[in-house]
Amino acid sequence: MIDIAATAKVSPLADIEASVRGSNITVGAGAVIDAFVKIKPAGGLGDVTIGPGAVINSGCVLYTGHGIRIGANALLGANCTLAPCNHAFADPDRPIRSQGFMPSRGGIDIGADVWIGANTVLLDGARIGDGAVIGAGSLVRGSLPPFCIAYGTPARVTGWRRAP
Repeated sequence: MIDIAATAKVSPLADIEASVRGSNITVGAGAVIDAFVKIKPAGGLGDVTIGPGAVINSGCVLYTGHGIRIGANALLGANCTLAPCNHAFADPDRPIRSQGFMPSRGGIDIGADVWIGANTVLLDGARIGDGAVIGAGSLVRGSLPPFCIAYGTPARVTGWRRAP
């Protein structure tokens, strides 16, 4: 099911695919989804919830995987990838494509008022606390605390918007 609030702005050039397995995609009031954003149900049964006032900039790709929650007024820079799923690959005698997906690490959770710089990748199990800023080109694979400033591969805390 796809549920887009009446006041959300979704570009006609965005591509939001409906799930054939039952994942829900919800876009909150006043949220903005720019051109060339792709939301694709793949890799699990998780839901995608985009909070009110959130902005997903051009070129972002969101796989539903084990679920994505984007908080209110969060900002995703251009060309970010959110991949809350991982291919299984343990059997070298079978093609990776035929091995399915690994168990969930809990999906992706982005807090409210978070700014994620362009070209950042978030993997299954990524948790970003409210008010955090993530530098462009980072890789987020674990938890980052509220109001931190973090960047790098993997992303590491380098400063604070507000002392912890």
